[in-house]
Amino acid sequence: MSLCMTSHFCILVLPVMSLLLLFSPIGWSYDGLTPGCHLHPFNVTIRSDRRGTCKGTHLVYACVGYCESSAFPSRYSVLVASNFTHNITSASRCCTISKDAKVKVRLDCPRGRHHDEIEILTAKACRCDMCRKSRY
Repeated sequence: MSLCMTSHFCILVLPVMSLLLLFSPIGWSYDGLTPGCHLHPFNVTIRSDRRGTCKGTHLVYACVGYCESSAFPSRYSVLVASNFTHNITSASRCCTISKDAKVKVRLDCPRGRHHDEIEILTAKACRCDMCRKSRY
């Protein structure tokens, strides 16, 4: 009888343990688990033309992550002003660059020809701010 109880217990516990292992954060990066908006590095390659005659690579930063947003029923004054069509008001915040900097990327050309430099922007700091269409 105790053998039967043990086997039933094992049958119930195995699927639960499998789910825990399946959804465990093994292999996730720490940045992926922290809430908010963060700097994230990536390499960018600049080419002088479609063939990539002259090109250069540089490490730059972008702002990635998420910010809290909310939606709630509109106030009566908003409903009246919108002829009762704007019944939900949202307050959205987006992860965006709060401080940037220019970096120079050196474009190397084949056979020792000229070396051009081009300036691009990189993020230096990020923050959650009001979402604006012009940014995206």
